[in-house]
Amino acid sequence: MLRIALTGGDGFLGWHVRVLTRALGWPAPVLVDRADLTDPAAVAARISGVDRVLHLAGVNRGDPAEVAAGNVWLAAQLAEGVRRAAVPPASISYANSIQAGNGTPYGDAKAAAATLLAEAGPPLDDLRLPNLFGEHGRPWYNSAVATFCRELAEGGAPRVDADRELGLAHVTDAAAALLGIPAGGSWDPAMPLLRVGVRELADRLTTIATTYRGGDLPSLVERHDVRLFNTYRSHCFPAHYPIALPRRADARGELVETVRVHGGGGQTFCSTTRPGVTRGEHFHLAKVERFVVLRGTAEISLRRIGTDEVRRIPVSGDAPALVDMPTMWAHKLVNTGPDELVTLFWTNELYDPARPDTWPEPVDRTAPQPRAVVG
Repeated sequence: MLRIALTGGDGFLGWHVRVLTRALGWPAPVLVDRADLTDPAAVAARISGVDRVLHLAGVNRGDPAEVAAGNVWLAAQLAEGVRRAAVPPASISYANSIQAGNGTPYGDAKAAAATLLAEAGPPLDDLRLPNLFGEHGRPWYNSAVATFCRELAEGGAPRVDADRELGLAHVTDAAAALLGIPAGGSWDPAMPLLRVGVRELADRLTTIATTYRGGDLPSLVERHDVRLFNTYRSHCFPAHYPIALPRRADARGELVETVRVHGGGGQTFCSTTRPGVTRGEHFHLAKVERFVVLRGTAEISLRRIGTDEVRRIPVSGDAPALVDMPTMWAHKLVNTGPDELVTLFWTNELYDPARPDTWPEPVDRTAPQPRAVVG
């Protein structure tokens, strides 16, 4: 269990690092924000005694000269803070880029930043990251995946201006690499790449969106299939839910199709819940989980990790509908009716008690928490 500090904690990669530390049960990271970085003495005070500093803050878009100067300045300010710390951090992990040293203003600035951090004193893990994708990435900023997902979620179509091959890693894998933890059921610090052309990526995400429009599940055979689907779903929630399920009735009774998978396995189970009883209070990093209430009334509550706002969705067996739990959102199901609740659950993978990908987290939290994430 490490005590870490991070710059860029409110960004895309920073949020995923914070979610992963939450799952691991580590102390909440110490956040070093842009205001702190203007004063190396403030940086020194915040990072003194931590086990590792993760330098994630950077400038990725804008005027080339400003991008270059910004990345060097951020590293220089952090390095000076490290030198001034009463108890210097044991190590530094730097979210560098595979573009480092490629002759562009951005690439050369990232390489120069690595040199400054290496001269600060503690051992440096200079991690050269590929393009990252994952849940809640900013469209038109973090990756083409985020942009295509947002366009599709809003009913549009991805536009491909130029085709080229991409090497994409899931952001949770990058977070694991920066934290220096071994592979787990939901992360791999080796960062296995999805190698795909831009046009093929657009087509692949379009297939996911088209299949999922009515609640059918796309092919979830490969690891990257699941990660792309979870990324797309993060741009659908909460506006697209619940998804109503058609009922077919005849003299024998009624039929509702709850799970239609276009490739891949999974596990289905059913539960009864007494009035007033709660199920859940956890989150998943990669697992796809579906709730369908078949009898009774309930409320599904969800909260994105690191934020305070709780989304509440009423559901009823009188009007069956599906709600797929977004990854990295704490969720729970409460029986709000006077009678027994019957709920069908489906997950895309068989339950493995050794690697359950189920991390305890209350949905309605009252204790003080770290700064909320906005990115």
